[in-house]
Amino acid sequence: MFVTKKFFTHPIFKYGLIFFISVFVFSLGAVILWVSNLKIPHLDSFSERQVEQTTKIYARDGKTLLFDVFEHARRTEVPFEEISEYIKFATMAIEDSGFYEHRGIQPKAILRAVLVNLRTGDFTQGGSTLTQQVVKNSVLTPEKVISRKLKEWIFSVRLERVMDKDTIFEFYLNETPYGGTIYGVEQASLSFFGKSASDVTIAEAAYLAALPVAPTRLSPYGSNRELLDRRQRFVLNKMLDHDFITEEEHLSATEEEVVFLSREEGGIKAPHFVMYVQEYLETKYGKDILDRGGLSITTTLDYDMQKEAERLALEHSFRNKDNFNAENIALTAIDPKTGEILVMVGSRDYSDPDIDGNYNITTSYRQPGSAFKPIAYAQAFIKGYTPETVLFDLKTQFSTACKPYDSSHSYPCYSPQNFDGIFRGPITMREALAQSINVPAVKTLHLAGLRETGQLAQSMGLENLTDIDRYGLTMVLGGGEVSLLDITSAYGVFANEGIRIKPFPVLKIENNKGELQEEHQPVRERVLDKNIALMISDILSDNSARAPAFGENSLLHFPGYSVAVKTGTTNDYRDAWVVGYTPHIAVGAWAGNNDNSPMERRVASFIITPFWRDFIQPVLVEQRGLGLNAVFPSPKEENLSLLKPVLRGSWRVEIFEDKDENNEEEEEDNENENNENEGDENENNETQQERVPSLSIHSILHWVDRKNPRGDIPSNPHMDPQYIYWEYPVQRWAEWHGMIRVDEKEESNQNNNSEYIEDGE
Repeated sequence: MFVTKKFFTHPIFKYGLIFFISVFVFSLGAVILWVSNLKIPHLDSFSERQVEQTTKIYARDGKTLLFDVFEHARRTEVPFEEISEYIKFATMAIEDSGFYEHRGIQPKAILRAVLVNLRTGDFTQGGSTLTQQVVKNSVLTPEKVISRKLKEWIFSVRLERVMDKDTIFEFYLNETPYGGTIYGVEQASLSFFGKSASDVTIAEAAYLAALPVAPTRLSPYGSNRELLDRRQRFVLNKMLDHDFITEEEHLSATEEEVVFLSREEGGIKAPHFVMYVQEYLETKYGKDILDRGGLSITTTLDYDMQKEAERLALEHSFRNKDNFNAENIALTAIDPKTGEILVMVGSRDYSDPDIDGNYNITTSYRQPGSAFKPIAYAQAFIKGYTPETVLFDLKTQFSTACKPYDSSHSYPCYSPQNFDGIFRGPITMREALAQSINVPAVKTLHLAGLRETGQLAQSMGLENLTDIDRYGLTMVLGGGEVSLLDITSAYGVFANEGIRIKPFPVLKIENNKGELQEEHQPVRERVLDKNIALMISDILSDNSARAPAFGENSLLHFPGYSVAVKTGTTNDYRDAWVVGYTPHIAVGAWAGNNDNSPMERRVASFIITPFWRDFIQPVLVEQRGLGLNAVFPSPKEENLSLLKPVLRGSWRVEIFEDKDENNEEEEEDNENENNENEGDENENNETQQERVPSLSIHSILHWVDRKNPRGDIPSNPHMDPQYIYWEYPVQRWAEWHGMIRVDEKEESNQNNNSEYIEDGE
C-alpha cells in the first residue's frame, strides 16, 4: 500500500501531527522543568567533600563490633606523574577507553546501558565514565534512582569544564576502593605487591584495574581467585585491543606469575565471616552501599562460640600437622531451625601466610567422602527401601566395561574398598550407613537412582552437584565437590525434619539514620518427607549400629544426648570431614591441606573428630541449660511382615516349588501301589509332598525391581545391568561358606509367583 500526497493534506493527518507535536513539546518542557529544579551540588562541594560514613558489622548481640569498614582505611595519595602508565592504560582499557576524548559522559554508552537495563530489567548497567565515577564516589549519594543519575551526568559535564583530564584521573586512582581497608592505587600496590604504583608490571597493573568493579568478591585473598584471574586476562586483552600494549607485552604479561603478599588485617574479628558478609552485601546491594552507606549490620554470628572455635582450631591444627600431616582446619555451625550461620572458621589462622590462611575453606569446594552417604540412603528410603533392607558387603565390580570377576579399581573398572579392607557379607542399610561401609553405599546409590539422588542433594543445598553423569556411582563416596557450609546446611535438613532453610549471615541492616533497611525472614521449604528425615537421624544417632566399626565409646557418642553424626574421608586422604547435628545446631568440620596434598592414611575419626567433639560438647551442655536438650522424634514404625524378606532383614529365603515332572511320575507310580481308599487324609499328604523347600541366596536385585522395590519380583532380573555383577560375588560367597546354591534352572523357575518364608536368621 502506497502513501499518496493526498494523505498528507488530509485533516486527520494534520490534526494528528499537531497533537503529536503538542505532546512532545509538553513532555520536553516537563523534563526540562524537572531537570532545572534538580538540586545539583555546586562545584565547590567537590573540593569540600567529606569522607563517607562508616559501615559497621556487628555480631548477633548487636554490640560486639566485628569490623568497621572505614575505621582502619589505608590511603596513600600520590601525584599523577608517579603512577605507572600501565595502571592508567589498564584502567582506561577496562573502565573508559575514550576518557581523553569525551566531555564527561558518553551518550552511546549511556544509551547502550539503558537498552540493556530495559531488556534485563535489573538496571545494573551504568555506562559510567571515569569522570562520572569520580563524581559518584566523591559527591553524590549511592542510591540508584534516575534523579541521582541525571545529577551525575550534569555534574560530570560541569566538572570537565573546570578541571583537566589528568587531575580527574588522579582523583579516581587515589580514591578508588581496592578491597577491605585499601583505598587508592598506591596503597593497593604497596599492600598487594610490596612496591609503589610507579613500579608495577603490566600483569600487576591489570590485576589492579580488575579489582574496583567488585573488590570484595574479586579479592585475591577470598574464595574467588579464579574469577579475579579471569578478569585480569580480560583487562590484558582489552589493553591489546586498544593498542595500549604490544603483542609481545601482552604475551609476556599473560605468562607472568603474579604473587600477592599475605594480607595483614587489623581491628577485625571473625575475618572469614566478615569477608563472607561483605561479599554477600556487595552482591546483593552493590559495593557503593557497603563502601559509603553508613550502614549498621547485625549478623548471625555468635561471637562467644566463634572465639572458642578459633581457639580450638589453632590448637588442633598444630596437633594434626605433627601427627597426620594435616596443617589446616575449618568449622562452621548453623541453626537448622532458622538457617542462621553461628560460626565460621575458614582456617586455623586468617593471617597465616604459610597456609594461605585468609582463604575460606568453609565456602570452597572439596570432595566430601562418605559424608555424602546419608543423602543417598534418604533417596533409597523415599523409593521404598527400609533401614532393615539387606545388601551384601562383598568385593564387587560395578563397571559394566569390566568382567564381574575383575577386582580392579583402575579405570574403566570400579571396585571400591571399604575403609578397613574388610568385607562383611550380608548387612542391613542401617548398619551399613552407621558404620560407613562403602560397597553397600554404592549399591544403595544404584538402587536409589543416580539422578534422583543428585536432585535430592541439590534441593537440600548441594547446588554445586550439577554434573551428575560425570560422578557416576562414585558420587556416594564423595566423587562430587561440595563446600563445608553447604553440606552442613544439608544435614540441617535432617535436623529440621525435612525442611530446608538456606543459610544466611545477616539478621538486619539499618541505615545511617537508624531506619530498618532489611530484616531477614527465613524461607522454609520442605524438600524431604519428615519420616525419611527422622529415619536418617535415627540411624546416625544409633550408637549400637555404629559400634562394630567405631566402638561403643567413640568420640561420636555423647551419652545422655541425642546427636546424629557422620564422618567422611576421601579415598586419597586429602580431605577429612565430620558433620553432626542435634535438633538445634548443625556443626561441620574439615581437616586437610590447602594445596590439596594428602594427609596420613587415617580415617576422619582420628583426624578431625576430636576438634569437632571439643567444640560441640560444651554447646550440648549449654543447650541443656537452656532447655534445648530435645531428642529426635522416633520415625513411624512400619509393619515389615507385609514386605519381601530382603526388605525386612532376611538374606536367606526358603522357596517352595512344585516338584519336576520326573519326580511327579515317580510319586504317581508309588501312590498306585497303595490302598486307593485312604480317603481325604491321603489326598492332604499328597498335596504336601508336591511342595518342597529349597534355600535361595541372592543379591537384592534378584528380588526387587530397583525402581519399584515393593512391586512384583522381577521376571527377568538380568535386565538390570548390575545384576550379574552383584550376583557373582554373592554366589561365590555362598559356595565358600558351604551354603546351598540353587542352580540356574531352578533360579529361573523361582523368579516369579513363588511363596517364600524367612530361613530364621
